[in-house]
Amino acid sequence: MHLNKELHEYFLNHTKEMSEEWYQTINKKNSSGIYVTTDQDSIRKLKKQNYEFYLHMANIFLEERDAFFDAFNKWIHKIANDSGHIETPIHYVIREFLRVRDQYFSYINRFAKENDQKIEQQRIDNWKDLIQDVFDYVVLQFVEGTHNASLKQLRAQQEMINELSSPIISISSDTALLPLVGDIDTARAKVILENTLEQCTTKEVDQLFIDLSGVVIIDTMVAHEIFQLIDALNLIGVKTTLSGIRPEIAVTAVQLGIPLDRISIESTLSNSIAKHVGSLSAK
Repeated sequence: MHLNKELHEYFLNHTKEMSEEWYQTINKKNSSGIYVTTDQDSIRKLKKQNYEFYLHMANIFLEERDAFFDAFNKWIHKIANDSGHIETPIHYVIREFLRVRDQYFSYINRFAKENDQKIEQQRIDNWKDLIQDVFDYVVLQFVEGTHNASLKQLRAQQEMINELSSPIISISSDTALLPLVGDIDTARAKVILENTLEQCTTKEVDQLFIDLSGVVIIDTMVAHEIFQLIDALNLIGVKTTLSGIRPEIAVTAVQLGIPLDRISIESTLSNSIAKHVGSLSAK
């Protein structure tokens, strides 16, 4: 056990040296992301993160395995959620983990060579196996953490895109337009429904024109969502007029048993607005 303690102290004494050695030997011509940044704040942050890694690693030679990994997990997940590492290609990050692993192997050999006591090769091999196990665990945890962080970021971006792709455009104080463009899947249709109801209430819309001429593909479920939106708008006192309905959408509506005669429909958006303006003038 005293050799493990000596090895622990050896790594602590060489932590700064190892961290700086690692940074100086990064192949910046064959890397990208956080490893090639020239921003001084980002460089300091990267060095600090790496230094923390070495501090954690030294404890593997003294602490119980479970206690060691419980403490180390916090660092791993912090790095996995770090924007600089998320934006760095994963193979470059793994390469750096492997370089640091080899650095540990080298320093274990140095420790054994510099130690006054003759250290059996089996003891050295056990230390290296322990290091290998830790790095295997760290890499797997980091990849999983980065994957989850990327998915969370992707979902947030998709939600933003969905919201931006279904804007309510004000035409007058109580009249607005919802132009739908592109493919609409069930998830986007639900976002459109929620977003439209909220915006119509906020903007105090009485008349909403929904134009479908820019919708390329629509399935039965999506058509159902759109007609549900019309029913929901009607419940909050918003009159709707549909325009640009393609034949396949009309067929889907009939198959769903939706009474189209109860819905205001015009062939084009211009006809919808012109008719609405005409009715207001007549009043």
